[in-house]
Amino acid sequence: MKRYRTDSMRQFSFYVLLIMVSIIFEAGNLFAQNPIIMNQFTADPSAKVFNGKVYLYPSHDILAKPGKGRPGWFCMKDYHVFSSENLTDWKDYGVILSQNKVQWVDSTSYSMWAPDCTYSNGKYYFYFPAPAKNSAFGRGFSIGVAISAKPYGPFTPQPEPIKDVHGIDPCVLITKDGQAYLYWAQGEIYVAQLTKNMLELATKPHVIQGLPDKGLIEGPFVFERKGIYYLTYPHVQEKTERLEYAMADNPMGPFKIRGVLMDATPDCWTNQNSIVKFHGQWYLFYHHNDLSPHFDKNRSVRIDSLFFNSDGTIQKITPTLRGVGTTDAIRKIQIDRYSRKSGQGISIAFLDSLHPIKGWATILNASNAWIQYNKVNFGDKLKWINVKVLSKTGGVLQIRVDQINGPIIARVKIPTTNSWKVIHSPLLAFQSGIHNLIVQLIDNKNVEIDWVSFQ
Repeated sequence: MKRYRTDSMRQFSFYVLLIMVSIIFEAGNLFAQNPIIMNQFTADPSAKVFNGKVYLYPSHDILAKPGKGRPGWFCMKDYHVFSSENLTDWKDYGVILSQNKVQWVDSTSYSMWAPDCTYSNGKYYFYFPAPAKNSAFGRGFSIGVAISAKPYGPFTPQPEPIKDVHGIDPCVLITKDGQAYLYWAQGEIYVAQLTKNMLELATKPHVIQGLPDKGLIEGPFVFERKGIYYLTYPHVQEKTERLEYAMADNPMGPFKIRGVLMDATPDCWTNQNSIVKFHGQWYLFYHHNDLSPHFDKNRSVRIDSLFFNSDGTIQKITPTLRGVGTTDAIRKIQIDRYSRKSGQGISIAFLDSLHPIKGWATILNASNAWIQYNKVNFGDKLKWINVKVLSKTGGVLQIRVDQINGPIIARVKIPTTNSWKVIHSPLLAFQSGIHNLIVQLIDNKNVEIDWVSFQ
């Protein structure tokens, strides 16, 4: 008995240590699917590839408070930057620029809207819109520049905004011949060449012709593929923004509208995007109000894969919860960001309806109800499964890989519990490599699942 208790205590201590290490490691990093950032609200994503990583430069939504922003409207006081090597694990570098650190910005406006970043002359140039505090710079929004030696800052803002540029949503394209172009929105989409120092206009602003003449249009993003220039933009065709795109042979146009990139949703008034190629695959970064379902001025960035037709046009994207990337089995797998699910006996709900940013739970409440989460990397040596659950009835979960009738790797007996509890269970079998994960309820009970992980 003494030996049994000692071994059990060692095993328990080791398990607790693993959990503690996991918590400490995750405190400085973000692991998520759609939305990809879960510790704050993010919107208007500008994604760029620098030094083998994807760097994300979004705007940062916060809730307005008395005297700090306009209640019920967009409220943004600063910018963060994030990076990832696999589009699944994201590092937050913290605040890189704030409204009270820029000499020309009205620090009471809380309007640090959609930014962009590019690399030139051995430096990183961060472009951002904001209202100026001095009328000498013009009314409305101006666009400023901050410079850094590194993609994650620190960024040093210029003392004045770019002359003769008034509007929002800057985007910078540098063509293969080294010429930089600045795009922005002010009722229409404008473009101008930049000088070599990236801080001044080399040409007068030019309105891009041929775009929709009715409904709000904003948020230009331009990229090049196979000698063709693509201009994407949000457009309010009816009540909310949908993503559209146009194509041209020249970065200044004329552009021809080619179609809808992503349909509008009734849930979120705005959408804004960027498109980037990473490790041979194209991706669309955009936003939705996943973590703020009742207030669409607090948004969250998403990613989905993007594909082209043989004629160069873009296939319309259907938003997903699963998003992109491969998830390591040892991480907390948020199966509520599912790839597929059974037709009945399953639902997704917030863990805390008063604090949606805490995420979601999967609720299984019928025999054989299941949920599938694609692309989990099981590595080459796993022995245990951990499931964080809440169940007032108890139940039995069956864990499969690949498909709903695929190999069974675990059966987890869930006890009755009135609070969230992590259940630790041995694997019956092990499948190395990358597989789809299926979690199935095999009895007619009710089990809520926060996350699943392996060790």
